[in-house]
Amino acid sequence: MFESQQGWIMNTMKREAAPPQDEYAPVIFSQDTVSYLARIDMMSGEEDRENILRARATGKAVLTNPFRLLGSNHLGVVLTFAVYRSGLAADASVEQRVEATAGYLGGAFDVESLVENLLSKLAGNQDIVVNVYDVTNASEPMVMYGPQSPDGKVPLLHVSTLDFGDPFRRHEMRCRYKQKPPLPWSAITNPLGAFVIWMLVGYIICAAWSRYDKVSEDCRKMEELKTQAEAADVAKSQFLATVSHEIRTPMNGVLGMLDMLLGTDLTMTQKDFAQTAQMCGRALITLINDVLDRAKIEAGKLELEAVPFDLRSLMDDVISLFSSKSREKCIELAVFVCDDVPKVVIGDPWRYRQILTNLVGNAVKFTERGHVFVRVCLSDNSKLEANKVLNGTMNGKDGKVETIANGAFNTLSGFQAADERNSWEYFKLLLSDKEPLMDELECEKSNQNGSDCVTLMISIEDTGVGIPLHAQDRVFTPFMQADSSTSRNYGGTGIGLSISKCLAELMGGQISFTSRPFVGSTFTFSAVLKRSCKDTSSDPKRSLSEALPTVFKGMKVILVDGRPVRGAVTRYHLNRLGIIVQVVNNLSMGLQTFSGQKGATGSREKLSMLFIESDIWKPETDTQLLNHLHELKSNGQVHELPKLILLVTSEEDKDRYGSTFDIVMCKPIRASTIASCLQQLLKVKMPERKENQNRPSFLRSLLIGKNILIVDDNKVNLRVAAAALKKYGAKVHCVESGKDAIFLLQQPHCFDACFMDVQMPEMDGFEATRQIRQMEMKANEEMKNTLTSVEYSTFVEFHLPVLAMTADVIQATYEECIRSGMDGYVSKPFDEEQLYQAVSKLVVGTTESAV
Repeated sequence: MFESQQGWIMNTMKREAAPPQDEYAPVIFSQDTVSYLARIDMMSGEEDRENILRARATGKAVLTNPFRLLGSNHLGVVLTFAVYRSGLAADASVEQRVEATAGYLGGAFDVESLVENLLSKLAGNQDIVVNVYDVTNASEPMVMYGPQSPDGKVPLLHVSTLDFGDPFRRHEMRCRYKQKPPLPWSAITNPLGAFVIWMLVGYIICAAWSRYDKVSEDCRKMEELKTQAEAADVAKSQFLATVSHEIRTPMNGVLGMLDMLLGTDLTMTQKDFAQTAQMCGRALITLINDVLDRAKIEAGKLELEAVPFDLRSLMDDVISLFSSKSREKCIELAVFVCDDVPKVVIGDPWRYRQILTNLVGNAVKFTERGHVFVRVCLSDNSKLEANKVLNGTMNGKDGKVETIANGAFNTLSGFQAADERNSWEYFKLLLSDKEPLMDELECEKSNQNGSDCVTLMISIEDTGVGIPLHAQDRVFTPFMQADSSTSRNYGGTGIGLSISKCLAELMGGQISFTSRPFVGSTFTFSAVLKRSCKDTSSDPKRSLSEALPTVFKGMKVILVDGRPVRGAVTRYHLNRLGIIVQVVNNLSMGLQTFSGQKGATGSREKLSMLFIESDIWKPETDTQLLNHLHELKSNGQVHELPKLILLVTSEEDKDRYGSTFDIVMCKPIRASTIASCLQQLLKVKMPERKENQNRPSFLRSLLIGKNILIVDDNKVNLRVAAAALKKYGAKVHCVESGKDAIFLLQQPHCFDACFMDVQMPEMDGFEATRQIRQMEMKANEEMKNTLTSVEYSTFVEFHLPVLAMTADVIQATYEECIRSGMDGYVSKPFDEEQLYQAVSKLVVGTTESAV
């Protein structure tokens, strides 16, 4: 194989063809003067083979014995090195070196030529005269080699003894310059060179010492800066905690008092004023939270939770926050989640909701006509189908978003969108006619795939004002707006997108956008979550959303909608209730489809309803079609008229068409709102809600009759907290200092829980809690010493649930609460949900342990 590759026959040292053997060492490259060696196998020579094997085994150079070189017949030697592959360890064994050998490098040296060159270099421009003498008779030496001139007293004469093997005769070799050497320059240059060298050495020492001093000074300054930076970080955290506390404390009083005020008898004007003030206060709290979140992200102290939550219910909740605003602007607001997205995922639902709220809020804020469309799908499917559309395999010839009648675009509202990749041709690939999988099947499928992580791709598409080109590169910069008119016309601080970007990256995803001025924007972010087989609807601590009813499963409806995207979204929400949907383009086709049904329509399976979009309804023509349907009923061709449901985008349309239709449903639609409307329309009996799903009722059952101690130095906060707890039947006692709390909590006491403020004069909440725990520990030890063995087995130690009630939301404050012995943490101002979560953990856990 090697010979065929090189194109020549490999020979031995004897110029014969190399016989088959275990390994070869052919000379591949050589000097031009010895190119005849290029085809010789060095392994064929006994001495060369031994040197090669010894070189690769030792990793060192090997020198041969002197031998006559080929061609020149001069006396010479060969120096051989082994070449290894990279990565060989320094302490490798012989076997490892043999295995790692890549080849060999050898060099031949002509000794005679080498010595002659060396002598000529030593002599310089002066010739060397060599004489060999027979000095057996020292008084009369005989010249054996060299010129016949006596040496006399020649300077720089070198004499060496020669041994020719005759023990009875003595010989010497004397070497000298042929001419008297000139005065050497070294006599002049050496003192000057020594002086220069010493000067250079001194300069180097001085420069090194100066450099050492400078580096030492820089290190000292860096240590000082590091200390200052650490102190500044601590000061920043303390400042944030102080500012948060100082702002939240009065805001807690303001919002609490407004909540108490709204619970009294007020006129409509007074109630409107109070609700407006409450809304402004909550907006201020939201801004404070955003600033603190940004600070925690920069400090690397923001941690994400990992809890199971229902993704579709969370999406519906986010959409409902902006339903009133979308109705005021008469814009389409919709959400769609693909069927292959798991129902329950594990992640941080609050941070996920925060990103969605920021992006959807911005979309609604900057959109005056058209739509805001939120879509959730798996990242793998999103990329795959988008590539198909972009490659033209699934789209039109020109790759642009196709249009429908009257020049409208095939989007949710008919207005053009900024990102043409989100066309109908791409969107319909995400649709599925299959029934949603059960949770068990989803878990089994994920186990088969061997991965429990899913990457979601969420896009928020709007047809608003868009982002100017010159401002698109600073969209995610904190406190930065597109221009000065943005905050003036639309409001906002410009921090929401910055926080959303950081949160998306913390979730293992990214965020990007596509925007065209005066067309709209499409923001897309990804998040890595985990699948979950647990249904959160059965856990009241994890889900606020009520489980969707199943009484509508199997019902059949006809949806009349001329826009495919909007029809697919409505069909998605109806399918979540188990309703079978048939979509038609106009009302005439819908009535024909309904009148074409045969058999009785009294059963649930045959019951039909007509969902009609408001822009499809034309009173002057469609009323005639309805009259025709009444004629069919009077003739007996249909047994029952369909229920007519109109879908509108504004409250004005709802009032306008209320008398014509059985029910008018105002968008944005959700599965829960559809279920509520259908229950009212069809008089379907809905299953009663569980008590633990009714937060106020369950909270009252936890707090009623409980003795709770509230410790806070702010009298307004005391009144607010006391009013909130008394609202649910608790017996409340208030004190204004930690010392008073310790006095009241001496064993035995009658309190079931304690709400402790953190920052108080004289004794803060941390120290008060530590002393309470010490008193409990001492009481428990004394009680154990007085109990019998039977009583000891049933003894329950004293432990008062203590909940930190503070305006600080810094992670360090929470950690200090846990270290001091507190059981929970709630930030001011707290609402009903925070109160529920805190009390359910404290009171329920105490009750269960006691039982």
